Amino acid sequence: QVQLVESGGGLVQAGGSLRLSCAASGRTFSSYSMAWFRQAPGKEREFAAAISWRGNTVYSDSVKGRFTISRDNAKNTVYLQMNSLKPEDTAVYYCAARRDGYLVRSSYDFWGQGTQVTVSS
Repeated sequence: QVQLVESGGGLVQAGGSLRLSCAASGRTFSSYSMAWFRQAPGKEREFAAAISWRGNTVYSDSVKGRFTISRDNAKNTVYLQMNSLKPEDTAVYYCAARRDGYLVRSSYDFWGQGTQVTVSS
């Protein structure tokens, strides 16, 4: 079992930046693929970014060029650097982990509780 704890959410003005962190428990973090999803009010949860165990990355079209996912295996932590934030980025952001390490946009095994990001116009 892997426990994921997100932090770093908050309120920011449009055009600003935030960095989310997700701390994972367990000794096998380095072999997992990690991802960030988000869910806006009244909408379904959607994929934002993912990073494989090797460090390869993939992004949704809505965040590509503005968000950067990275990982620090020594700290069992994955990050999401969010720049040029827009009001439509307002959502609860969830961290997720997948055992097999593959770089995919769905079917993750473990989930965090989420952190709120609010972007004001």
